[in-house]
Amino acid sequence: MEQVVRHPGGFPVVGIIGGGQLARMCQPPAVGLSLTLAVLSEGPQAAAALVVPNAPVGAHDDVETVREFARQCDVVTFDHEHVPPEVLAALEEDGVPLHPRPSALRYAQDKLAMRERLGDLVDCPRWRAVGSVDDLAAFGEEIGFPLVLKTPRGGYDGKGVRMVSTADDVADCADWFERAGSDPLLAEEAVDFTREIAVLIARSPSGQAAAWPVVETVQTDGICTEVIAPAPDLDDDLATAVTAAGLRIAGELDVTGVMAVELFEVVRDGRPGYVVNELAMRPHNSGHWSIDGSITSQFEQHLRAVLDLPLGDTRARSRWTVMGNVLGGAEPEHAELYGTYKHLLARDPGLKMHLYGKEVRPGRKIGHVTVCGDDLADLRERAAHAAGYLEGTITE
Repeated sequence: MEQVVRHPGGFPVVGIIGGGQLARMCQPPAVGLSLTLAVLSEGPQAAAALVVPNAPVGAHDDVETVREFARQCDVVTFDHEHVPPEVLAALEEDGVPLHPRPSALRYAQDKLAMRERLGDLVDCPRWRAVGSVDDLAAFGEEIGFPLVLKTPRGGYDGKGVRMVSTADDVADCADWFERAGSDPLLAEEAVDFTREIAVLIARSPSGQAAAWPVVETVQTDGICTEVIAPAPDLDDDLATAVTAAGLRIAGELDVTGVMAVELFEVVRDGRPGYVVNELAMRPHNSGHWSIDGSITSQFEQHLRAVLDLPLGDTRARSRWTVMGNVLGGAEPEHAELYGTYKHLLARDPGLKMHLYGKEVRPGRKIGHVTVCGDDLADLRERAAHAAGYLEGTITE
């Protein structure tokens, strides 16, 4: 493995395991902070490897490869949450500063562990670990259908999640239990919610914490397609309660770095409330708006936090920021993005486009667009048009 080239002046090296778009988006703020990034990348064409000079290729589940990479870094953090426990244990044994620490990361890696731990801290859905269709049926009989069945590890963007609408649907879940073997699955009540929201928290090893405004996230077929910051018409007391819940989780779980808390907004006894859905202990899709819409982006803040630097100002730069995810189009001609990109730059000079350098595949997240301003309806239309034009679903 080639030696990492360090920035002169005694500035540290931040190592990131995984070469996806989250690692890629850490590079601009690293330059601004005079830091050196090193990325353990899946391949030379990975999103981060295209923009980070120090990007050795290696597998995140190979203990010796990860150890060799980590020896060149002052701290190590993660582009994703799939690093195996044995690799994390080996790094801890070597004394590598890891952020988040494995003791916290497990609650983002394992949804059953998360549910068990969060139940004492915040409002959560009713849930149960189920090992068979009989267990699932019994849970449904107890609390009522519909239910949501989840794989505890590895699910994202709607993958590993299945609705169980009625008791008649339980038998159709047998293949999920067969694939899981002896490992239980997570069954939850299907929460009756008004919308989905999220709060982003940053916390440093010394305990300093900061939060961004609560945002609304819009999902299409299990994939986030739009984020509105701040969440429109959010009750002030609910915004305070959600932010307090995020800070409480970060403190109690000893999270270091950026953490996203995804929630359902609900109505209880005529008053707005929340239910925590999931956690992500890394920069997150719900915080991409902060690159252009916040004084300190989630990516800069994550670097500050893992190095225990003072955290930055999380206030919004504009009244509204709208972020739209860009998914890969279905037709081959949509794989060539540069011409489309140039058209959008000319059509909307205020539009910010962030493309991830990923091969275009139908439905794959390949980038996002952001617009900021005072007219929310106009911003939503502009973001939706740009995302749709890049995807090929809008042609003018």
